[in-house]
Amino acid sequence: MSEPISFTHEYDGERLSGLYGGGSGRATVVLLHGAGNGSKERLRPLLAEAAAHGCRALAFDFSGHGESSGALGESSLRRRFEQAVAVLDAHAPGDDPLVLVGFSMSGQTVADLVRHYGPRVAAVGLSAPAVYAPEAHDVPFGNSEGRFSEIIRTPGSWRNSPALTALRAYEGRAVLAVPGTDAVIPPEVTEAVQDALAARSQYTRFELPDAEHRLGLWFRDHAEDRREFVAALLCGLEEQGWAATRRWVAGRLPQGRTVAGSRPLQGGWSSQIRGLTLDDGEELVLRTFVKPFFRRHAPGLLSREAGVLSLLAGQEGIPAPALVAVDATGEHCDHPSLLMTRLPGLVRVDEEDPESLHRRLDLLAAQLVRIHTVVPRERPRSYQAWTSPERARTPDGPMWERAVDVIRRDPPPYEGRFLHRDFHPGNVLFTGAGEGLCISGVVDWVETSWGPADLDVAHCSTALALLHGPAYGLAFRDRYEELGGARLADGPDHLYWRLLDALAYSPDAQKLAGPWRELGRTDLTPEVLAGRLEAYVRGLLERYG
Repeated sequence: MSEPISFTHEYDGERLSGLYGGGSGRATVVLLHGAGNGSKERLRPLLAEAAAHGCRALAFDFSGHGESSGALGESSLRRRFEQAVAVLDAHAPGDDPLVLVGFSMSGQTVADLVRHYGPRVAAVGLSAPAVYAPEAHDVPFGNSEGRFSEIIRTPGSWRNSPALTALRAYEGRAVLAVPGTDAVIPPEVTEAVQDALAARSQYTRFELPDAEHRLGLWFRDHAEDRREFVAALLCGLEEQGWAATRRWVAGRLPQGRTVAGSRPLQGGWSSQIRGLTLDDGEELVLRTFVKPFFRRHAPGLLSREAGVLSLLAGQEGIPAPALVAVDATGEHCDHPSLLMTRLPGLVRVDEEDPESLHRRLDLLAAQLVRIHTVVPRERPRSYQAWTSPERARTPDGPMWERAVDVIRRDPPPYEGRFLHRDFHPGNVLFTGAGEGLCISGVVDWVETSWGPADLDVAHCSTALALLHGPAYGLAFRDRYEELGGARLADGPDHLYWRLLDALAYSPDAQKLAGPWRELGRTDLTPEVLAGRLEAYVRGLLERYG
């Protein structure tokens, strides 16, 4: 590429200094530096790399940085967003797709731009990104003792950042560059950004184990990492991503059939779930593992689910999807995937109608009773505990210490059963109303295991306690037993299984509730969930301890 061309852009009394290079037509790659001493200059090598891929590329200094005018302390997140929009509208051809790359503080700016430009954003690259509380958006940065610093230093203030909402809704290509050591961005922020991107985007985590927070400098000085990052970001750009997955799905359809429409389905956390509508109206569901943890374990998880769906095809009273095809290793797809039939019905987590809620809980208990009667041809793997005394992270206090002590023992003896292992209202579909209300589907069989019936009862009970209140979780065992369930353990042994499940959600009960909030349960705030979990654990100790 020839030397980039310098430009200046006047906006709101400031002179913004920028660079651009490359052509136009494929995409415009926009590089946004971080705060402090960040500037466009350290991004020159990235700009050249993007231009070498046939893209127009531009970078500029926000006011108070580099060669732009203005004072950093007078800027704000809003001003950064408005300046980025002004530069893009003036220097990015209107028919070019946008590829937005943000470092550190500009992670928030990229999310703001994703919301502003919508489908025009074809890819985002976030490098050690920060996200901020909504109340920080208009506050001038000031100095280290100012209001902005006070807001961002408040523990957990970032959790309700609108940036996470925008990234969760984004469906294009996304690459998250993560340094091995980051003394600026807390790891829980990085994981929250990852969870948001993994909800709908074609997501890739780009690990840089030897790097630190300032990834602009790292990419400047490490050509191979720079090339790989840009290649990952621009992969499949013209095909709008998911090209390999779309080809694989097309090859598994009945002859002559094509996919006429695709849309994300709500409710998934470990995987992306998309509904596919064929040209003849038939509907299928595509499960895709994009999060690194689940992608690593996808061969076992998806192979197991494929086997369970085949087993359940011959079972009465368990409405499970039918298997169409599986690529458990991601050999043929962009990510490991499973294709299955679409079941009728909706996930129901509302509680406006108490009579309907109680009917649903009875149906849940009866369905779990039926699942526990399955006798598989081959026994599935033994259950895996999702926490332990060593891994449990609980608030301080004698009650929590006592709860952890309960699971500080060998598992009680049990009679093994076929377990769904992730049975809760988010994995059950309902149709009808009133007396006609019924379960039309049970989904998400990737964790199917062999173990005590108590464990399935415990998992559904924890979910009910968080979703509807502690009393509902405490009472679910009674519903299950009244409807003919398998014999459960007594006293301390049953308490072990209940707490082995409940403690897995401390202190992050809100993770389980994320999909529920998307389904309308906005009342399930972190504070509400924490209070319900504490009351539920206390109730278990009082009842069984």
